[in-house]
Amino acid sequence: MEKKFIVVGVSGGIAAFKACQLVSDLSKKYDVQVIMTKNACNFVNPITFETLTKKKCLVDTFDRNFEFKVEHVSVAKACDVFVVVPASANVIAKFANGIADDMLSTTMLACNKPRIICPAMNVNMYENPATQHNLETLRNYGYTIVEPGVGYLACGDEAKGRLADLEDIKEAISIALHEDKPLAGKKVVVSAGPTMEAIDPVRYITNHSSGKMGYALARAARNMGANVTLVSGQTSLSKPYGMTTISVTSAEDMYQAIVANQDADIIIKAAAVADYTPVEVATQKVKKSDSDMSIPLKRTKDILKYLGENKRANQVTCGFAMETTNLEEYGNEKLTKKNADMIVCNNVLVEGAGFKGDTNVITIITKDGMKRAIKDTKENLSYIILEELIEILKTKEGN
Repeated sequence: MEKKFIVVGVSGGIAAFKACQLVSDLSKKYDVQVIMTKNACNFVNPITFETLTKKKCLVDTFDRNFEFKVEHVSVAKACDVFVVVPASANVIAKFANGIADDMLSTTMLACNKPRIICPAMNVNMYENPATQHNLETLRNYGYTIVEPGVGYLACGDEAKGRLADLEDIKEAISIALHEDKPLAGKKVVVSAGPTMEAIDPVRYITNHSSGKMGYALARAARNMGANVTLVSGQTSLSKPYGMTTISVTSAEDMYQAIVANQDADIIIKAAAVADYTPVEVATQKVKKSDSDMSIPLKRTKDILKYLGENKRANQVTCGFAMETTNLEEYGNEKLTKKNADMIVCNNVLVEGAGFKGDTNVITIITKDGMKRAIKDTKENLSYIILEELIEILKTKEGN
C-alpha cells in the first residue's frame, strides 16, 4: 500500500525540538514533508528534518532550487494530513485570519485536507482572549486542536501551555487518517486490562492481562468515529487520546462502571475480570506463620451475563474467552449462556497469542457460525472484530 503523506509544520517556539522526535516517529510509518517558518530555524536547523525525512525541508516560498511546480499548492494537494507542531500564537492568528505571508501559512491556506493544530506557548499568551478566539475560529473551520498540557514552561511558569504529549499528537493523526467513519454517532464501551482483588492492604489476586487488546479495540472504534468509553483495570499503558477513560481496580469497580454506561450501542468485554474475590479483606497485613494458609473466595458478578440479560433489541455485546483447551466448545457455550452476539476466543498456549504480546490469534464465534483462526497484530485484529460487530449492529437496526 502507498504510504500516507503527512505534512508537519514547525513554527518558532522552544517546543520545536520535540517536533524532531515526532518527525522521526512518523517517518517510520509515513511519507513526511516538513515545512518550517524562518523563526523555527532559530530553534532547529532544517538539516535535522532533512536527515530524518530524506527530503528537502521547505522554508522559503521563493526558493528557486526546487522542481518546477507551485510548491505550496502541490504539497497541500498531495498531503493526507497537515499537522503543525508546535503552533505558536502567531501562526494560529495567521491561520485563523487567512494571512499567507510565508511557506507554512501559504500552504496551510491552500490545504483542504484534515488539519491539526498543536499549540505551545506561554500560559498568558495561550489564555489571551485573542488566542482563544483564534483557536475557536479554527475549530469552527474544521481544524482539530490538540490541547496543550500543564507543566513546566520555558518561561519558568508551571501552567497550561506546554506541547501535548507526542503520543496524543500521533493518535490525533491516526484519527484524521481514518476517513471511513462507520461508527459515527454510535457509543462504544470497551473494557480492558486486569482486575485486582485485595487480600489485605499489600496483597491482591490478579492475572497477566496487559490491556493491549482492549486498548487497541478502543482506539480502532475511536478512529471509526465512535464516542468511546474505555473502562480499564490497572495497566502500564498510557490513556488513549480522544475518549473517556474510567480507571478501575476490582471486579466490582468494573461492574459498576460498565452498568453505568450500558446504554452503549456496542459493548466489548475484553477485560480479564477476576472470577473470584476474597470473602473478607483484612484491614491489616496478614502475617505469615509456619503453617499453610487458605483464603476463602466468593464469585464476582458476571458482567457479560448481566449485559446479556438486560440487552436492548438493537444493542450488540461481545465477550472474550481465553482458554487453554476446547476453544470452540467453550466459545459456543459462552455465546449461548451469556446471550452475547459475538465471542472472540484465543488459546493462551498458541504461539503469537496471549496477554502481553503485540499479536494475537483469534477465532470469532457468532450465532451465524465460526470464523477461521486469524493471526495478526492486535491493532489490525481490532478492525476485523469491529467490522464484524458493525454488520451485526446493521442487521439489528434493519440497515
